[in-house]
Amino acid sequence: MASTENPQRSAAAEALEQLGRLSLREHSMKSVLQTVAELTSAVMPGNTEASVSLLRNDKPSTPVSSGRLALDLDESQYSRGHGPCLHAASTGEWVQVDDARTETRWRDYMDKAVEHGSLSSLSVPLPIAEGISGALNIYAREPHAFSAESRSVADQLTPYAAVAAGNMYAYESARSMAENLQVALESRAVIDQAKGILMERYKVTPDQAFQLLAQASMRSNTKVRTVADTLVRTGEFLLP
Repeated sequence: MASTENPQRSAAAEALEQLGRLSLREHSMKSVLQTVAELTSAVMPGNTEASVSLLRNDKPSTPVSSGRLALDLDESQYSRGHGPCLHAASTGEWVQVDDARTETRWRDYMDKAVEHGSLSSLSVPLPIAEGISGALNIYAREPHAFSAESRSVADQLTPYAAVAAGNMYAYESARSMAENLQVALESRAVIDQAKGILMERYKVTPDQAFQLLAQASMRSNTKVRTVADTLVRTGEFLLP
């Protein structure tokens, strides 16, 4: 008896199983996102390419894509300030384009999509974290590529992309905070050293020493840390 199993459903199940086996200890969040994009492109009909677009403080970016077509079409929307992926990311609404040749929304972008060879698309919003949103974008080279089955498959894949993007954002935020803290600690240390030198050299109080550094900073139009670093390294300091 011939199997009646839906080929797309079977491919999607295999993709989800593969994503479920990924060890987050062995993969960066960006590599997980890349895997989501590539598997999405592989299981979707219509000769597709996929991307993940992120919108952070209204600034869009595409950290991963499965091919040049998806990346170019994302960036085409960014340059215009509108399009399916931006709408999905900013509003949380699904955006399906059945035929870019007749689609009335974002007409200037649609002309570019047709020029690049994408005749239909699906953008699925990714709820990530406060201050950042995104979309899983699927670009097909055929019109009317996305059925109810396709949308169901996309709906199953998006949680993996959302979790990976959220973790990537959290990691980058923590790393940035740590780097900023390190810079702040180093700046404070060198300023304290410079104050100590000035206190000894000119017999002034800590507050007066800092005022001397601040005045030198304003006079030379450089940061207090730079003035302090020069003093600590070279001993050079001109009284205001």
